[in-house]
Amino acid sequence: MFTGIIEEVGEVIDLKKNGNNLDITVKSKLSKSLKIDQSISHNGVCLTVIKKNNTSHTVTAIQETLDITTLASLKKGDKINLERAMQSNARLDGHMVQGHVDQTATIKKIQAKKGSWDIHFVFDKTPKFALVNKGSVCIDGTSLTVVKANKRNFSVSIIPYTFEHTLFSTYKIGTQVNIEFDIIGKYVERLIKQYQKK
Repeated sequence: MFTGIIEEVGEVIDLKKNGNNLDITVKSKLSKSLKIDQSISHNGVCLTVIKKNNTSHTVTAIQETLDITTLASLKKGDKINLERAMQSNARLDGHMVQGHVDQTATIKKIQAKKGSWDIHFVFDKTPKFALVNKGSVCIDGTSLTVVKANKRNFSVSIIPYTFEHTLFSTYKIGTQVNIEFDIIGKYVERLIKQYQKK
């Protein structure tokens, strides 16, 4: 479980195919503190550490993960949002994030404002789960509040700190991102469907 508060932006330094899987090695200041078999969020995707040293760590993404996230398009030198799993005695500064990406979305508009940025996203396909205005969404591992939500698109506002300390400063129109919908919304959607079947 994560909070969606990015701890560091790491750098992809190696990519190796292992059957249908992809081993991703990331250079990061966090690597030194990690342990083998520990979960860490990479652009919002929960992955398990399989190797590490003081300056880098390696995780594996299986085919299913590669099919529904942006990880398959990673290249050496790419930056990546990182967050370690939350501690049970820590403040939940973002929202409850599982690291289980639902689908991708594409940036269709970036509006620079005085002191913030409005970023608009469109879904690659009709989403299974509803977004609501002022609800939560996780974008590439970053917990954000939805400003305006429609059936196939939504927008968020980014403050300078988030812009400077995550991948948001690198995003352009057309950039694809990983989306995880709010877990509470997922449960509500499932309960409604069960009652509709009765």
